[in-house]
Amino acid sequence: MGASQSSPQPDEKVFTTDTSLHFSDDVVHQLVDHQASSDIPHERQLTIDAHIRARIQSELSRLHQEEERVREEIEHALEKENLDRERRMAGEDSASEEAGPSGSVKSSAALMGDLEELRQKVEKYHARQNSQELSAVRTKGEEVVSCYQSNPTTPLDCWKAVEEFKASVGQVEQRYVSSFR
Repeated sequence: MGASQSSPQPDEKVFTTDTSLHFSDDVVHQLVDHQASSDIPHERQLTIDAHIRARIQSELSRLHQEEERVREEIEHALEKENLDRERRMAGEDSASEEAGPSGSVKSSAALMGDLEELRQKVEKYHARQNSQELSAVRTKGEEVVSCYQSNPTTPLDCWKAVEEFKASVGQVEQRYVSSFR
């Protein structure tokens, strides 16, 4: 039992020498320098680089194929959707000229009505933008900016201009909210 533990293992190699070994300083320095440097030999680095380039190229190729497959699927789906839409439109045209709430095709009169409603909303928006209230807010904002530019080292001196700007914005907000009531 104890004999098996004390005998050398097959993987172990035991060297015994009766003489001492001496190495020259050049050999020792070369071994230390080689061990200390983390540089990979040039040939090994070229092999590694070639391997990496090959893997990148194969991955790029795979991604291009995947992209092409997805593009073809999308084109196929769009073609199918367009054909379905054309079939529906052909069926609706034969049934009636104007589609109801469930249809997606509108008559030219309905489209003109929608266009006029949209035009009125845009005009209302522009009228609101050009109102005197907003011009007063813009003026107060410009006063705040000019105050800050005049007092770059003492911005707290602009507190009055800021308060006036806040008050004008608050008034416009209150009028806007009350317009919905």
